[in-house]
Amino acid sequence: MSFAGWPGEAVEFFEDLEEDNTKSFWQAHIETYEVSVKRPTEELLAELEPEFGAGRLFRPYRDVRFSKDKSPYKTNIAAAVGPFGYVTLSAEGLGVGAGMYVMAPDQLDRYRKAVDAEKSGTALKLIVEGVKKKGYACAPSAPLKTAPKGYPKEHPRIALLNGKGITVWKSWPVASWLATKKAKERVVDVLRSSTPLNDWLAKHVGESELVRRSY
Repeated sequence: MSFAGWPGEAVEFFEDLEEDNTKSFWQAHIETYEVSVKRPTEELLAELEPEFGAGRLFRPYRDVRFSKDKSPYKTNIAAAVGPFGYVTLSAEGLGVGAGMYVMAPDQLDRYRKAVDAEKSGTALKLIVEGVKKKGYACAPSAPLKTAPKGYPKEHPRIALLNGKGITVWKSWPVASWLATKKAKERVVDVLRSSTPLNDWLAKHVGESELVRRSY
């Protein structure tokens, strides 16, 4: 089947899960999750794959080992799209992002060297400005309070240097279009607008040789 949006039952499922985040609720409503939440998301990922790369669903279960909150389930469904994209649906609405949120140490070292270099650093600055003009947030993530070691506070691209990652992000509240093909159009627009950033990251940062992602 082709992606036709997420039905209203998907949002209602997460609203109810926020109220009753228990194994008994999950088991009693697993069919709603499979049919109204998971299946449409998988259909969307299949349609995005030819242009953006394979999608990978995140697990619905929370890691509660080191958390005071022992709620067993995530109150959203999320997926990676290709190497840099991200899509999530919850009771709050739809979110779409791209980039690298928190880089591994070796990636961060390569990123900062590329930002520091005049040619590649200026290119990134222009990319960020271009994404913002399209109406999407684009900024360093988890920024430091001071300049990273080895870089001056007066660096012309200090805001970019201070981040531990850099992302594009856009979110929308729940609306009737979520249950239509327009949901895919919005996802695609964000991902396409993020392509220059993703290409820059692929060229100058690349994969980490230290850690593997876990989904």
